[in-house]
Amino acid sequence: MADPKGFLKVQERELPPRRPVPVRLMDWKEVYEQQESGALKRQAGRCMDCGVPFCHQGCPLGNLIPEWNDLTWRGEGRQAIERLHATNNFPEFTGRLCPAPCEASCVLGINQPPVTIKQVEVSIIDDAFQNGWVTPHPPERLTGKTVAVVGSGPAGLAAAQQLTRAGHTVAVYERDDRIGGLLRYGIPDFKMEKRQIDARLAQMQAEGTRFRAGVEIGRDITWDDLKSRYDAVVVATGATVPRDLPIPGRDLAGVHFAMDYLVQQNRANAGTVVDNQISAEGKHVVVIGGGDTGADCIGTAHRQGALSVTNLAIGKQPPLERPSEQPWPMFATVFEVTSAHEEGGERMFLASTVEFLSNEAGEVRALRVAETEYLDGRRVPKAGTEREIPADLVLIALGFTGPETDTLEPQLGLPTSVSGGVSRQADYTTNEPGVFVAGDAGRGQSLIVWAIAEGRAAAAKVDEYLEGSTILPAPVKATDRAISV
Repeated sequence: MADPKGFLKVQERELPPRRPVPVRLMDWKEVYEQQESGALKRQAGRCMDCGVPFCHQGCPLGNLIPEWNDLTWRGEGRQAIERLHATNNFPEFTGRLCPAPCEASCVLGINQPPVTIKQVEVSIIDDAFQNGWVTPHPPERLTGKTVAVVGSGPAGLAAAQQLTRAGHTVAVYERDDRIGGLLRYGIPDFKMEKRQIDARLAQMQAEGTRFRAGVEIGRDITWDDLKSRYDAVVVATGATVPRDLPIPGRDLAGVHFAMDYLVQQNRANAGTVVDNQISAEGKHVVVIGGGDTGADCIGTAHRQGALSVTNLAIGKQPPLERPSEQPWPMFATVFEVTSAHEEGGERMFLASTVEFLSNEAGEVRALRVAETEYLDGRRVPKAGTEREIPADLVLIALGFTGPETDTLEPQLGLPTSVSGGVSRQADYTTNEPGVFVAGDAGRGQSLIVWAIAEGRAAAAKVDEYLEGSTILPAPVKATDRAISV
């Protein structure tokens, strides 16, 4: 184990400092500074190497957390990344973007702040890249079998890397002009700079994975045609259909889905000229939705120079401490102040949007909102509490309802599940032989760690389908249960 008395000597969490708000608002770089190595070792040393490591069950990937905590504490960085890569293809993504259900399950968290598992994880992979320890692992032999992976988000990339290493010839198709899915265009650079994606793609290309950007399956190539070209197909297109807010004034100019707004800024950061880009500069901005996507919009609006930013959430403000109905080791919903919230703006809870109000030019000028009340288990606007909030730009960040199936279902005959995802079995197979579904496309909106876990597990089933058996790990079974995040 790590330091046998570490959890007694160090009882507080130590996280890397965030860059000062006035400084970081001037650029799009990641907000965190590098953590001092001594603090990192102290945190890793707090790990108790529990007899029953609940952090394992908290992580869908089954990350070997006590092992790489111990190696970090001992200064064995190269061995630490080997243990981390044994279960996780992309710790540079999860270490930055995952909400860390492993930390919620940390046994130390019963009566102390949990180990900073996520920060130890990202430090291990960052050190590995800096020291040249992340190298290609091409297959020893080729099977002669071909696989098409549709979608280049975390599920698709994980499946592709596993299948390439198993010896199959893998091509990843992405309809956008660059590979990465929502990692590339949905996540702001201040949360993850895109050099992290590029470094991993370079490794995958050296291993033999082929990438086909700018190709939309279902339109540029039909699903039937794709299936006829390859021995197997993995559908990893994500859950990209946004949840709308169909109230009066929804069609006014200046009311947009959050992802349309975020994607444009990421394209601009990548050097692409975006015509008529949605911008918060000099505007009163209202973000509807209190989740991660809403926070991404807040941080982006501040960097664009918004006059004001107001964040509306229809529900109650979460408690500061773990609620009794979500005991350890459950992943608890607690009030969080992200880096974006720290940068300014107003957060309003129990706020129901009733109507978007227009000016004479047909542009949004304000929102009519009311307090939320609970009637028969439903959240509804409370009569007599309506008021107006000025708004020149409104961003709807209410999550996603499921994958886009307008071409997939008619061309390939794959039905939709009750939750709105692509219907599949527990082994990721579908009613179409040779077609598998991984990640949010089947599961519904979920976490990045689940996407990688499902991509790895689906790859094992594809390998078994093609070769009759597999040695690839399959950490989780498929479900069609949508996850609210």
